[in-house]
Amino acid sequence: MMSPSGFVDYLFYAAAFVVAIGVLVTVHEFGHFWVARKLGIRVLRFSIGFGPPLWRRTLGKDPVEYMVAALPLGGYVKLLDEREGTVTAEEAPRAFNRQPVWKRVAVLLAGVVFNLLFAIFIYWILFTAGVPSLKPVVGEVTPGSFAAQGGLRYEDLILSVGGEPVTTLDDTVLMLVRDMVDDGAIRLQVRGVDGAERAATIDVGDRSRQLTEPDALFPGLGFDFWRPRVAADIRDIVADSAAAKAGLLKGDEILKYNDIAITDFGQLASLIEAAPNQLATLQVKRAGATLDVPVTIGETVVGERHVGRIGISPSNRILDTGRTIAEVQTLQKYGPLESLGAASAKTWQTSIFTLRMLGRMFIGDVSLKAMSGPISIAELTGYAARQEWRSYLTVLAVISISLAIINLLPIPILDGGQIVFQLAELVKGAPVSERALMLSQQIGMAMMLLFMTLVFYNDIARHLN
Repeated sequence: MMSPSGFVDYLFYAAAFVVAIGVLVTVHEFGHFWVARKLGIRVLRFSIGFGPPLWRRTLGKDPVEYMVAALPLGGYVKLLDEREGTVTAEEAPRAFNRQPVWKRVAVLLAGVVFNLLFAIFIYWILFTAGVPSLKPVVGEVTPGSFAAQGGLRYEDLILSVGGEPVTTLDDTVLMLVRDMVDDGAIRLQVRGVDGAERAATIDVGDRSRQLTEPDALFPGLGFDFWRPRVAADIRDIVADSAAAKAGLLKGDEILKYNDIAITDFGQLASLIEAAPNQLATLQVKRAGATLDVPVTIGETVVGERHVGRIGISPSNRILDTGRTIAEVQTLQKYGPLESLGAASAKTWQTSIFTLRMLGRMFIGDVSLKAMSGPISIAELTGYAARQEWRSYLTVLAVISISLAIINLLPIPILDGGQIVFQLAELVKGAPVSERALMLSQQIGMAMMLLFMTLVFYNDIARHLN
């Protein structure tokens, strides 16, 4: 049975997800709506969501029905079209199917463009306000691992990946994945603690696909990034996790794991990871009192390893690092004009990375398990919303870019597939036949059903683990 706190967590994650999707779908559909109106095409309905209407109003001199529907996982703009109903002779020139191909393509592309512009806008806000990020400093390197064999050392500062400079931890992670899936080798330029620069190459051979599975990259490579030590205070607890079932609460400070004194969250995580399915006693400090809480540690699979998990995240209360902030942190902060350039570059880089990963999935170089569905995205948006506004905006930008890229795919029921039909008409000199359209729509629906089945399976499999 779900605990009250678990139910509240699910509600919070759901609300954060619905808000995020609602905003991004509105932006996408407004792109179609705005361009269609500007090009003189009649818009009949602007709907956020599918299914039965929760709210609807018809407004304007050129009446448009605005609607919010019950299922908030999408939306649509309905245009006047002779293929979908009777159109009067007076209004026929404003029908979508009567427009030249360039106008139809412009309307179909508008949703994608608006999602990308929205991502640029979000990154512009972030870079103008300033985004604090950790530098890519190497943490512990596992002896005998791919990283150790490649010459990576503790406290190396990564300067470039695959020949491209990197300055933040987040950008470095993306570049590591990109370089690895190309040919199984990650080419690094690093600076050691002695100040000398050198090259290091991590060659994973034919295991690159396996290392693209969730949580498998760094255990598989054999290193992680150095991070400031944080206290073993509980900030969040995953609903129905081992921690929730044991009765741990947000705000608990973990003092001991069995008889081992806990100095920081990283130490606690290492002890838990090494003990899947074992019973442990956590000594916690709660409201000034000290008590022992028995916990049966859960298990998940990371690469080929079975590791323990109890479903908690730290408060991020930083302990003494022994380093200055300048040594471990960088601030991405620019003036308004510079931020626009940085935001555009970030959106472009993220878009290309997303396209590259989708292409690599198609040819089998990237694991299909790396794809996330609505459940995982809801958890991600909920967790980000609980951190700070920068985290939530960053997630919005990434999802907006993903929505744009997915809609560009040449699948018939998506914008990209519809654009292919318009271009085919341009080449052929006549519209695609109704039979071909019907068949392609059925294929498109089957492809999307297969895609949704896959991402839901991935989500459920992660939660079962």
